[in-house]
Amino acid sequence: MKFNSLIPELTVRDIERTKRFYTEILSFRVEYERPEDGFAFLSRGDNQLMFEQERGDIWRTGELEYPFGRGVNFEMTVPDVEALHKRLMDAGAALFRPLRESRYRSGDEFIVQKEFLVQDPDGYLLRFTD
Repeated sequence: MKFNSLIPELTVRDIERTKRFYTEILSFRVEYERPEDGFAFLSRGDNQLMFEQERGDIWRTGELEYPFGRGVNFEMTVPDVEALHKRLMDAGAALFRPLRESRYRSGDEFIVQKEFLVQDPDGYLLRFTD
């Protein structure tokens, strides 16, 4: 397995709940885990995330209050953004922002992409694009 050069590791309240959300709804897969540490490494295509259940003895820079990750969103490119959006809708997930086409200026050109945003069980903001 190839590890990306940047892999966010997110603190969560309940590792089992997190794994269910990411694997059953978002179609990530568990690459490996350390249950004794409340740790899981998940991937979906080239997107990789690590999760560790909050224990009080991990690297913490401040109090963890919902929603976790305030001020950050994790953009992940997927080949099937419309299908993933439908999967979330069918699961009854509350979207932070529904599927839409967005335009972002890059120099003299525009990047056009379909995207939607959803919060995970701990409030981390996930942005999925095509």
